Amino acid sequence: MNRLPIALQLYSVRDEVEADFDGALAAVKAMGYDGVEFAGLCGHTAAEVKAMCEKHGLAPIAVHVSYGELAADADGVLATYAQIGCRYVAIPAIDRAMLPGQPDFPAFAADVRRIGAAAKQHGIQLLYHNHDFEFEPVDGQLALDVFFREIPADLLATELDTCWVNVGGQDPAAYLRKYAGRAPAIHLQDFTGRRNDKTFALRGKQTDDAFDYRPVGQGLQDVPAILAAARDAGVEWIIVEQDDPCLGRTAMECAKCSIGYLKNLSF
Repeated sequence: MNRLPIALQLYSVRDEVEADFDGALAAVKAMGYDGVEFAGLCGHTAAEVKAMCEKHGLAPIAVHVSYGELAADADGVLATYAQIGCRYVAIPAIDRAMLPGQPDFPAFAADVRRIGAAAKQHGIQLLYHNHDFEFEPVDGQLALDVFFREIPADLLATELDTCWVNVGGQDPAAYLRKYAGRAPAIHLQDFTGRRNDKTFALRGKQTDDAFDYRPVGQGLQDVPAILAAARDAGVEWIIVEQDDPCLGRTAMECAKCSIGYLKNLSF
């Protein structure tokens, strides 16, 4: 069985990307990653970034673009990333006031429908990347579930961040299967400790330590279970993310640890 392709969210190594975009891509490829997800172009043109990806043999799979930027100039933004070859554009975060049940949700949902339709015209699928607060209840349902129910699947798919699914109180593998067919890419992010007064007890481990990010396979996540669910759910890309480095390692060292662990698994 061929494993699913693995990309790195370049926000994980943002300082290195800002300092030397081309050099950072070369290093990511040398680690064994198949593709990248952008968090901005650091002043480079679409043509320059496309050429760098081609030079290093990295698929420019996706990008995170703020909701405000997309709402202000959807066609311009989407055209830029279509030129690079991105298949997905993800909204990375929103304000709580935009959640279902909150005052700004109707306008936000209308904008998402508009942006999602524009994305289709550029051959791009719009995604939404969650954090933990989207798992708060709204009239007995999870806010994220209400959100995805209100937006047609062809206009908006999910880029589930498995760390924040877990922090939000849901089992990442089970929740991923819930969105089978609507999750073309996921964020695989590991962690340890507590956040928001929640204690996690996955893989038979329990900890009261402070919340911290970890390379994939070095935290509390049941990574094999998540990867099995990804197969079942029709996920096309696994995207590694680590918001901040840890344990005295550099961001690049953490990214290398993650891909090293994943390359030894079958999924």
